[in-house]
Amino acid sequence: MKQAEIHLTPAAIAQFEAKLAEAGKKAVRLSLREAGCSGLEYVLDFEDAPSDGDLYVTYDGVTVYIAEQYYDSAIKGLEIDYQEDMLSSSFVFNNPNKKGECGCGKSFSA
Repeated sequence: MKQAEIHLTPAAIAQFEAKLAEAGKKAVRLSLREAGCSGLEYVLDFEDAPSDGDLYVTYDGVTVYIAEQYYDSAIKGLEIDYQEDMLSSSFVFNNPNKKGECGCGKSFSA
C-alpha cells in the first residue's frame, strides 16, 4: 500500500475516532460515487482491512483507506474537516481538484 496525500484536521480526527469506536472498526474508507447534479459524491464507510490497491493515510491513530482509482483525479490533496454549528454538524471536504460543485455542496465535478 502507498501513502496518500490527504489531510485530516484535528476536529475530523476526533470525530473519526468516536465513529470508529462506536462501529467497532479499525479504519475509515473514503470513496466516491456518481451522484448529485455535479457528478460525484464522497462516501465514508468503516472497515477493518484495506482492499487490494488501496492507498492510505494515518493521522493520530486514524487510518483512511482510499481506492487508487479515485485518487489522482479527485482526491489527492483533499482536506477533511468536521464542523458544527447550532443547526448542523458534518464532515467538510476541501478539495483542490474540484472543478465545480452543486449549490447545496453535496456533489462536485473533478
